[in-house]
Amino acid sequence: MPELPEVETVRRGLAPVMEGQRILAAELRRPGLRWPFPPEMAERLTGARVLRLGRRSKYILADLDSGETLILHLGMSGRLLVSGAAAARSVPGAFHHIHPAPEKHDHVVLEMEDGSRITFNDARRFGAMDLVATDEVEAHRLLAGLGPDPLGNGFDEAYLVIRLRGRMTAVKAALLDQRLVAGLGNIYVSEALFRAGIAPWRKAGRIAERRAARLVPVIRSVLEEAIEAGGSSLRDYRQTGGELGYFQHAFRVYGRAGAACLTPGCTGTVRRMVQGGRSSFWCPACQR
Repeated sequence: MPELPEVETVRRGLAPVMEGQRILAAELRRPGLRWPFPPEMAERLTGARVLRLGRRSKYILADLDSGETLILHLGMSGRLLVSGAAAARSVPGAFHHIHPAPEKHDHVVLEMEDGSRITFNDARRFGAMDLVATDEVEAHRLLAGLGPDPLGNGFDEAYLVIRLRGRMTAVKAALLDQRLVAGLGNIYVSEALFRAGIAPWRKAGRIAERRAARLVPVIRSVLEEAIEAGGSSLRDYRQTGGELGYFQHAFRVYGRAGAACLTPGCTGTVRRMVQGGRSSFWCPACQR
């Protein structure tokens, strides 16, 4: 499933062809994805102007001049691809100067007033779209209860130290808890814990406060580097121009079980274990 860097990369790719633009037509080619679409979704989108394109955790939020917000989630395999001459001029990496032929799993199509087209393709149909009043977005069932964004001001050293204090769950599980911090996933938690020198199985509440505080800038650095690289493409993820992400080539532990640790001078070997049904990767020599 795409994590924060992938979703933020998609948001940045969509912004040039959505913000300030009116949706001339919205076409729904099925009644829903993971859940049914809201009533009259195509009619409610058609004619609306996109005022702002934001992100909350792994959700893209398009604020409309109609007073509603379109919530989009990519799910396991969803892609938001842009096409058309206008899109090719404004979206880095976009290669479709003309609109490509429809594909089997193109489920939602938005025609923008500058001639750009935005297509939501989702082979597994685990993605989601909903429309909600903009002033009620934070109370939406998908967003209510989410913790602060790891790239936002609400996620700082003092906050994380307090939230980890006394927790007897593994630190990796704690960081994957979307109520504690919203948007982190398996890949980037593994990479951040490696850089911070903290073993993924260590009890969160037993990590010294100084080490816990150090996780904040490390997490931000990993996420920012991943966004700069366009995210990580392991299976289905693509950027809005159709390009792959490249951060997977910079993984230091994730997916590298049995390989030598990349820390200079370290003689350890990357190991894999299963935590909560997910693979964790770490170096036993570097992470304590």
